[in-house]
Amino acid sequence: MAEPPLLLAPVKENKVWKCAFAVVGIMSTLVIYGVLQEKIMRVPYGEDKEYFKYSLFLVFCNRITTSAVSGAILLASKKSLDPAAPLYKYCGVSISNILTTTCQYEALKYVSFPVQTLAKCAKMIPVMVWSTLIMQKRYNGKDYLFAVLVTAGCTLFILYPASIDISPYNTGRESTTWGVLLMIGYLGFDGFTSTFQDKLFKGYDMEIHNQIFYTTMCSCLFSLTGLVVQGHLMSAVDFMLRHQDCFYDVAMLSTVATASQFFISFTIRTFGALTFATIMTTRQLVSILLSCVWFSHPLSWMQWVGAAVVFGALYTKSFLKSKAQAG
Repeated sequence: MAEPPLLLAPVKENKVWKCAFAVVGIMSTLVIYGVLQEKIMRVPYGEDKEYFKYSLFLVFCNRITTSAVSGAILLASKKSLDPAAPLYKYCGVSISNILTTTCQYEALKYVSFPVQTLAKCAKMIPVMVWSTLIMQKRYNGKDYLFAVLVTAGCTLFILYPASIDISPYNTGRESTTWGVLLMIGYLGFDGFTSTFQDKLFKGYDMEIHNQIFYTTMCSCLFSLTGLVVQGHLMSAVDFMLRHQDCFYDVAMLSTVATASQFFISFTIRTFGALTFATIMTTRQLVSILLSCVWFSHPLSWMQWVGAAVVFGALYTKSFLKSKAQAG
């Protein structure tokens, strides 16, 4: 029996408000995250123009904040704090995630944020490779075509930068080779992380906050150990004590990174991966444009072509998927 129109209207309106909440939440937190990330790693602090060099410390701050919030949510909702999977599996995700984030922060020392953000779109190929190896998934020719188009657009964007970077934050440290190598590391580790997380969710009866809590707890321990072994822990703390604005930037970065995790979980759970992918594509486009304006990054005409190829392919893929699902 069909639902009366008067009953359907509030349900539809409720879904619109939920979608608006998800879009505003993801866009605002991740755009702020992107601006702060670039500021911390590329803009000097203080009169002596010192650069913050401790990317692993940022990973530690982000993960300890997320771990504390997810643990509090599990306790408040009276859900079990017991691990749903063997601890070594959480550790596998954690190590890969730390390497992903470290490569991401380190890459900003050598390439601009627009280059890094667009390069992230090329993660389709490593995800497809890892999914084939770990999950035994099979992809059709259309999937590979979109992956190749996105990668080609990213390649144009990276290889044909504007001849002169007028940004006042261009430090002379830029190196396309090192930047590309770090981004390849990021893409490989990130593809493994998301695929292995997917396998954990499907292989175990696992609540989202349970996985976030144990993965980030492991990340806290690993990143703290790395900081102590490298002798960077006290150096990073001393830097933030000497530069209070850096302390506020790192605190805000950790806050929005944690908030974004929960907006992402809400969106995937409520609307599915397709809606999430479309929002993330839009967020990347907004982040690139904002970074170009805020940090004065000029774009060459070839970079505009590359960006158009990437976002055109991603939006077309989302449209075709939604059409197939509707049919």
